[in-house]
Amino acid sequence: MAVYVDPPLWPAHGTVFSHLVSDTSLEELHAFAAAAGVPERAFDGDHYDVPERRYEDLVAAGAIPVEARVLVRKLIASGLRIPARQRSKALTVPLLERWNSVLPGHEELGFELLERWGEDHRKYHSRTHLLAVLEALDLLTEPALPARSVALAAWFHDAVYEGLAGQDEEESAILAEKRLSAAGLPAQDIGEVARLVRLTATHDPEPGDYAGALLCDADLSVLGGEPSEYARYLAAVREDYAHVSDADFAAGRAAVVRRLLALDPLFHSSRAKTLWLDAARRNLQAELA
Repeated sequence: MAVYVDPPLWPAHGTVFSHLVSDTSLEELHAFAAAAGVPERAFDGDHYDVPERRYEDLVAAGAIPVEARVLVRKLIASGLRIPARQRSKALTVPLLERWNSVLPGHEELGFELLERWGEDHRKYHSRTHLLAVLEALDLLTEPALPARSVALAAWFHDAVYEGLAGQDEEESAILAEKRLSAAGLPAQDIGEVARLVRLTATHDPEPGDYAGALLCDADLSVLGGEPSEYARYLAAVREDYAHVSDADFAAGRAAVVRRLLALDPLFHSSRAKTLWLDAARRNLQAELA
């Protein structure tokens, strides 16, 4: 059991950064970081980013200095490493490219949405989730592309996130109405985007609502992941609600899981059912048990 730090070589924000990792567990890493005064916002999935000025302090606190390549090997061997595409901070460029393909000429709005999705308090409802939903839409509609209204709804559906079910979706829909109106989109298109955003509060589209079913299926695709992926999802959701006690979180989460299991159907398109339904039911039932 050890915590490692590589040399401050990685440039950002006018300085250079080191990476702080554990070769054993995230619990060990978080405990070390907290004791050393490293803020939670510096955590990026499997490591902490620490500025050059903290390097000597961390070594003095017990972090073992190693070369960057050695640190990476330690992290891989620990089984804790997360691929770069799953880390929220690494997704700015690929997400901005996607935004510009959906609503070209409105890069400023794209940056605003990315800032919202990158807020420090988000762990699950982050840029990683946004990319996962967009990729799920690609998968469900290939070889075609999802309709612009559906893609825009994906971008806005958690644009406001304070952990308040129902209120977050409503405020996200209102934000979509305001921003897309300012962008000059037709009122009918804006109304459809806002409707779809509000639908993610229940994930229960009406029969025949193809666009609503598509967005809901993509938003819930995380439920059908492999057990390790589902475990990371649960851990991130718990971090989103770190301010809630264990007992209250367990009660609230159990209610959410029961509601999801009661949805009939849970997924709507035949493609989504094939891809995710069986695994989603297993994951939800195992979590509830």
